[in-house]
Amino acid sequence: MTSDSPTETTETADATDATGPGDLTEGLDALLPSLRELYRDLHAHPELSLQETRTAAKVAARLREQSGWEVTEHVGGTGVVGVLRNGAGPTVLLRADMDALPVLEATGLPYASADRAPDRDGNDVPVMHACGHDMHVTCLLGVTALLAGHRDGWRGTVLAVFQPAEETAEGARNMLDDGFRDRFPKPDICLGQHVGPFPTGVALTRPGPLMAASDSYRVRLFGRGGHGSSPESTVDPVVMAAAVVLRLQTIVSREVGASQAAVVTVGSIRAGSKENIIPDEAELKLNIRSVDPVVREKVIAAVHRIVRAEAAASGAPQEPEITPLNSFPLTVNSADATATTIDGLRGALGEQAVLTLPQPINGSEDFGLFGTELDTPSVFWHFGGADPAAFEGLDPAALASRGLPPELPMNHSPRYAPLQDPTIELGVRALLGAARSWLGGGE
Repeated sequence: MTSDSPTETTETADATDATGPGDLTEGLDALLPSLRELYRDLHAHPELSLQETRTAAKVAARLREQSGWEVTEHVGGTGVVGVLRNGAGPTVLLRADMDALPVLEATGLPYASADRAPDRDGNDVPVMHACGHDMHVTCLLGVTALLAGHRDGWRGTVLAVFQPAEETAEGARNMLDDGFRDRFPKPDICLGQHVGPFPTGVALTRPGPLMAASDSYRVRLFGRGGHGSSPESTVDPVVMAAAVVLRLQTIVSREVGASQAAVVTVGSIRAGSKENIIPDEAELKLNIRSVDPVVREKVIAAVHRIVRAEAAASGAPQEPEITPLNSFPLTVNSADATATTIDGLRGALGEQAVLTLPQPINGSEDFGLFGTELDTPSVFWHFGGADPAAFEGLDPAALASRGLPPELPMNHSPRYAPLQDPTIELGVRALLGAARSWLGGGE
């Protein structure tokens, strides 16, 4: 998906015909070249979680160029918060995340990232905006510019929150723990959006649970190393790890009901350095997804039970270590607030463009912490950034129930990148339309 494709030009022209949220979109066409330039720059220079210093500086500078924004930097580390006060009315929080992933980009885009950075363990890793957070930042800065330029069209207060470290589930918590509640106006609604491999012009959401809770763990299994020719004198942690991995796969198939939902994934396994040496230990990293708190606790308990039991069955010389890595909360959309927000999205994108998901998505987010910690309703949605031609012959409504074409690059893929156009314009329109549905009317 490149930014020069003919499809993008056509889709941009079509998107302009969609009904927008009143006069607040006036000037968007003139703003788009600057937003495209910003997006390409952010995409080419991604930053890992808690390292978003360049991105944060660019965000703060843009906000200060837009008249009226009170800008606070270094909130929870590298977070940026802008406050725009415009008379009496509701307070609306709009959030975009800023961090990238340790992924080697393979999109072939002319503005593809070639950057590398040290991760928190000191390893030199490639860095890529493989989840579209650069698009989120760009769209929110487009909305902030339009709100600042059309203060006669709305009333209230807007909090523009540019959050670090969403990928590690640290950013929202860090910002909240940095006195967010006391330092900034209390919102009446928290709104956020995420780009994904859906057709451009489509938005998807649902009331209630929208995205799964996620819990990740590091497991260290201890054996007794030795020569590969004499396994009988060792306790082999590689075999132990293999048994653990296979046994973990029975949790969902044998302990979780067919009408329930959970995922257990072992995404990393490391052990040994040479084919004829049995090592002293093995390390697994695993992830659990769930949409029901009771199921979550059941699966976590099963993971601990199986790891310890397999270690004991192997004769491990010491108990395994099970260390939490991160934990994302269940993302839950407030029911009444979702209905109001959907009205705003439909006004921005069109009546048929906003789809209701029949069940939660297994991806995870820390956005919901803002609503939970600030005692405020919150609504999150996904919007499309993929070429509609990839969905030819597929009813858009079927996306909500049947899923995506398997060949389409997904978020976190080295080949994932949303189309620059018309995604930027439509992302701005969607977020602005949702915000306008909550803000007071202008003069």
